[in-house]
Amino acid sequence: MSERSNAVMLRFDPALASLRDGLSVALQIGGTLWVANDETTHLERLTIHNAAPGDQVRCDEHKSFALGKYLDLPLEEADAEIDIEGVAHAPDSGYLWVVGSHSLKRRKAEADKSAQKNIKRLSTVVVDGNRFLLARIPLVQQKDSYVLAAKVDADGRTAAQLNGNEFGNDLTTEIGKDEQLRDFLRIPGKDNGFDIEGLAVIGSRLLLGLRGPVLRGWSVLLEVEPELERGSTDTLVLKQIGPHGRHYRKHFFDLHGLGVRDLCRSGEDLLILAGPTMDLDGPVTVFRWRGSFASDEESVVFADQLETVLEVPFGQGDDHAEGMCLFDAGGQGGEVLLVVYDSAAEGRMHGEADVEADLFALD
Repeated sequence: MSERSNAVMLRFDPALASLRDGLSVALQIGGTLWVANDETTHLERLTIHNAAPGDQVRCDEHKSFALGKYLDLPLEEADAEIDIEGVAHAPDSGYLWVVGSHSLKRRKAEADKSAQKNIKRLSTVVVDGNRFLLARIPLVQQKDSYVLAAKVDADGRTAAQLNGNEFGNDLTTEIGKDEQLRDFLRIPGKDNGFDIEGLAVIGSRLLLGLRGPVLRGWSVLLEVEPELERGSTDTLVLKQIGPHGRHYRKHFFDLHGLGVRDLCRSGEDLLILAGPTMDLDGPVTVFRWRGSFASDEESVVFADQLETVLEVPFGQGDDHAEGMCLFDAGGQGGEVLLVVYDSAAEGRMHGEADVEADLFALD
């Protein structure tokens, strides 16, 4: 089983230092590392500096990209989070894909409030309209870095998002017809409700990993294929790819009762970061599915068809692994996985705006 081989120091703009305490995704594209805090409407770009073997890798030169500049977010309030839970890159198309959780949220109990007020809070379920986001944004290379763009005149690429509004989108409309999954749309994500956490690109298709629901111990991945709506340059619709004309396929995985926290491609394999669907610390495991999605059929993948490649350490009330990506900073050797954490432990945070992410050499 793999152990931590090194750490990566992520340095944010001191004015945005709070971002380091809630990272939910990670994606390396060339010399840049893209991350996000799930309580914002931004993507964050850091520049990767190569390190000699054994030295700590550093990522800095932080630049923040407000997604509202490229996409039509239904809510513009400063605290109207997207709950970004997945980013993925389609190199052949030049797009960065991003997905929100699509989940409802239950209010928290607070120690300074009365029992009756807390009971009322725990009875309150909130819809954050920006969470219903599935979108692609063009990436433009500038020297050794990348920026986002709403439109690229040179090749006609445009930012586009799945048709929807502040109450849902075409995906939730389709799930609302599914006898297995529809009832979970009304349940908050951390109550084993519908909750997307993980995104991977396979050709023209997207894989959406669900933290919940977990059905009798079985986790769910949804496969979709967005395409531009006829006559539109900024609105996506879902192709009919599933049985009986469905706009999605379902895949079930025995992850020992865990839900998906993130996904990433490793050649023809799929790596799955799995953790509890409920509000628990752990366990957290990375599984490998070899030769994934070689067919166009729905699948049921049993535990003995998966390899356990990593048990990720977790804290007590902190250090919750939320995002991962394959990582290359030069001199690392072999396949290396970068893991970032929500609720980062105090020991991970350094100075005004630095936080450590972990590197794991995969067997």
